[in-house]
Amino acid sequence: MGIVKTIIVLAVIYAIFLFSGYGVTVGSSENAAGLGLKCQYLTARGIVSSQYIHSDSGVIGVANCPIFKKIGEVVDNK
Repeated sequence: MGIVKTIIVLAVIYAIFLFSGYGVTVGSSENAAGLGLKCQYLTARGIVSSQYIHSDSGVIGVANCPIFKKIGEVVDNK
């Protein structure tokens, strides 16, 4: 019974990501001598990358990648 419940939960999470257009952070890396931050998000359609201006304090740009990000292309918006 445990495997069936796990599969159902994963299917529901996939459907939520597919129709909401959100992605969850799966990785990040600094680039451009620490001035840029490249964040990777897992969406229902694959991995999407975003570039942000980076500062440790977060005054200019972001200190860390946002956990969730709205991705522009959603299945039900067409």
